[in-house]
Amino acid sequence: MAEILPFHRSRAASSGRESGARPEPLWREVLGRSLRSTREEQGGRLVDVAERAGISPQYLSEIERGLKEPSSEMIAAVAGALGLDLAGLLVGITGGIRQRRIAGPAVGRRPAGPVLLAA
Repeated sequence: MAEILPFHRSRAASSGRESGARPEPLWREVLGRSLRSTREEQGGRLVDVAERAGISPQYLSEIERGLKEPSSEMIAAVAGALGLDLAGLLVGITGGIRQRRIAGPAVGRRPAGPVLLAA
């Protein structure tokens, strides 16, 4: 049977939290805010955009609130329903994350350089 091990925060992460630093936003949260603001700027209703994208209004709402991590196909469908260029949407999201990063230190920020992921 597997053993549950306690999670210990690093000193950097705990000191960042004590100083009032906010953690970096999740990518899905920035994506959702971007999609929602675009839809609202266009005066679009959630149900209409969801219908054009071929998804349920509930799922689109969860994407916009940053609760779901949509697939690339879903992102492309919603972007298309909003008349957005997918590349432009992604550049805008990256810019939003960079702005947040420049605004202040983040809790648990990874060091710059290559990242190795293991499955």
